[in-house]
Amino acid sequence: MKYFLIPAFAFFSLSAIAQTNKQYAVIINTETLQNHLTIIAGDEMQGRETGTEGQRKAAAYIEEQFKKIGLTHPVSMKSYQQEYPLHKDSLVHADIKLNDYKAEPGKDFVINLTNNNSTEIKASGFVFAGYGIEDKNYNDYASLNVKGKVVVIFSGEPKLNGKFLVSNSSKTSEWTYPGTSKKVELAASKGALAVFVISPFVGIFTPRLMENSKKSNVYYPREPSQKAMLWNVSISHVFAKIILGDSTESLISAAKMAKPFSSNNYISKKEKIKIDYSKFTSTIMASNVIGAVEGTDKKDEYVFVTGHYDHLGIRDGKIYYGADDDGSGTCAVINMAAAFAKAKADGNGPRRTMVFMTVSGEEKGLWGSEYYSDHPVFPLLKTTVDLNIDMIGRIDTERKMDDTLNYVYVVGHDKISTELPLINEAMNKQYINLTLDYKFDDPNDEERIYFRSDHYNFARKGVPVLFFYDGMLKADYHKPTDTVDKITWSLYEKRARMIFYTAWEMANRDLMLKRDLPVPTDVR
Repeated sequence: MKYFLIPAFAFFSLSAIAQTNKQYAVIINTETLQNHLTIIAGDEMQGRETGTEGQRKAAAYIEEQFKKIGLTHPVSMKSYQQEYPLHKDSLVHADIKLNDYKAEPGKDFVINLTNNNSTEIKASGFVFAGYGIEDKNYNDYASLNVKGKVVVIFSGEPKLNGKFLVSNSSKTSEWTYPGTSKKVELAASKGALAVFVISPFVGIFTPRLMENSKKSNVYYPREPSQKAMLWNVSISHVFAKIILGDSTESLISAAKMAKPFSSNNYISKKEKIKIDYSKFTSTIMASNVIGAVEGTDKKDEYVFVTGHYDHLGIRDGKIYYGADDDGSGTCAVINMAAAFAKAKADGNGPRRTMVFMTVSGEEKGLWGSEYYSDHPVFPLLKTTVDLNIDMIGRIDTERKMDDTLNYVYVVGHDKISTELPLINEAMNKQYINLTLDYKFDDPNDEERIYFRSDHYNFARKGVPVLFFYDGMLKADYHKPTDTVDKITWSLYEKRARMIFYTAWEMANRDLMLKRDLPVPTDVR
């Protein structure tokens, strides 16, 4: 664990620092934070799950606050909300016919609706292809021709003497994860028409799996891969036996023990196989809420302050309030927007345009920030930084140190721009003096925190980022007990003010942040 305290160097704009009057920082205070958070994390917002009425209510509340504060919406948008589409699938019909046998959905097979498009398929037979792997260390396809056929495979991958054959180690390879998608892509490249997947350990399907095969959860419709995605389903052991015959039990036993298959295990049969599948896709709109304080002489350059306003909604009748995650970041964004708007009204507005954005879809997979970074309304090349705030209202229950009431985790300080820690630490030292903890920038961080919040989608586009976080991963994280009464208000206020001072300096300094470090290429 490293801590850095770097003095304010001469490159800082002294006039910008002098302008940072504390009268604007004090707008960010416990009272105003608490007023907003009590509403954002209240019963009416129903846990703010993306794509639900609770999320839409929260978006409307944030938009109302932005209007009251005096923020403007982006010129290219009709309002403060940048809408983006989500999809939800429902099964119309799914028929698989093997000669005269008609397979029964839910009993013989279940389908992942999201990964399969409506189709009609006629195949001339099937081929059992082991684990469906092709690699220099293990190849199921060496002597198989699957063109025009349905490929039947097991999930997983083989090992021998305690080592997986592909990786030659105790760790699985990408044939286990992402696994099925990789195997399906391979089968498609070899001319197969569909893939049936058998799990050695799942012989029959649970009621939940059966229900999920009739309708999907809401999902973000990313651009389709250039690689062909074959129609694929999971099949039961009963249906597998109808296809594979008497050898089924021995094959399943071998797959359970992750044994490699050999040429005498592979099966190819001519059969009449007909697949007729149809689904209906509905569209649900979600939104990011964006407001701005226009800059002066550098108004065509931008400083972003972001946080996600969505949470987990209602589960088993319980509201997941998400007071810290990320009601705390959302309300800090609102309060900082108020401080900058007041400064502008007083004639002390920022040189660069300040953009305040609360996004949805973070809990689902960073959907809202992904949409924004792919459809920006302000140029990313002119965006000097994204200061992302995701959970700054609590204390890390695992932190056993003297500074427990005076710290914040800062993530991204050693990436993209060498100026990030210089500015942040100088502002912190001058005004707040928190301990800035960089432990989550350790390349060996098992939690992979750098990849788990919305700054990531700015960083992948080359925008310098700092992510501020309290580290709360135990206690009430992702539980209905993440409530307003658990917030440590004095620390929450200090953290929010420190971020404000950092944003102020970045908005007013002469130059945009250097982009003098490589953009990380690791993916989520």
